[in-house]
Amino acid sequence: MRRIGLIGGLSWESSAEYYRIINQAAQRRLGGLHSADCLMLSFDFAEIEALQVAGDWAAATQRMVSAAQQLAGAGAGCIVICSNTMHRMADAVQAAVELPLIHIADATAQPILQAGLHTVGLLGTRFTMQQDFYRGRLSERHGLKVLIPDEAGCAAVHGIIYAELVRGEIRDESRREYQRVIEQLGAAGAQAVILGCTEISLLIKPPDSALPTFDSTELHALAALDWALA
Repeated sequence: MRRIGLIGGLSWESSAEYYRIINQAAQRRLGGLHSADCLMLSFDFAEIEALQVAGDWAAATQRMVSAAQQLAGAGAGCIVICSNTMHRMADAVQAAVELPLIHIADATAQPILQAGLHTVGLLGTRFTMQQDFYRGRLSERHGLKVLIPDEAGCAAVHGIIYAELVRGEIRDESRREYQRVIEQLGAAGAQAVILGCTEISLLIKPPDSALPTFDSTELHALAALDWALA
């Protein structure tokens, strides 16, 4: 088994999900007392969130590159950024280490394409939904048409992530708001929806959605295990 290097704390709520998914899948696949060989460097998310709000992506990139280099130095064999938003600097991280970076958009796109779908809605932080680093990769590398909510929908989805989900707060009224946004994406032509923030799956489960869901957290974590066991 190869060693997975996880950049976590983005937030710790979703990092815990990565650890759980990877290790439960390892035990299912290998049996016995097996679990995954992995390292995690976990940030203080308050510091990262402050850089995001300030738009200081250069400083955020430096922090992420340093984390990847520390994991490489500690013996990790790959890099997994446990966040959709922080894949904004995935190319810089990949350039800084001689290890494969398992990209969350690639891991998410694969099962969508296997399902024969071509138009998807994307939910995530405002950065992920409105900037091109994620949508562009889905469209340019995988040929997907990506729809995002209107401005009010983007504001609601983003606000719930930062005010509630990264704090572990799960509210029924917020679930209903997400369901409303998902229905609007379906009316606009989306065949499925990507849960493109690693905390959204804490709130929205498949039965909660009018559209099929693709959980980026689970898909990314399983892709990391696939690499480890290849």
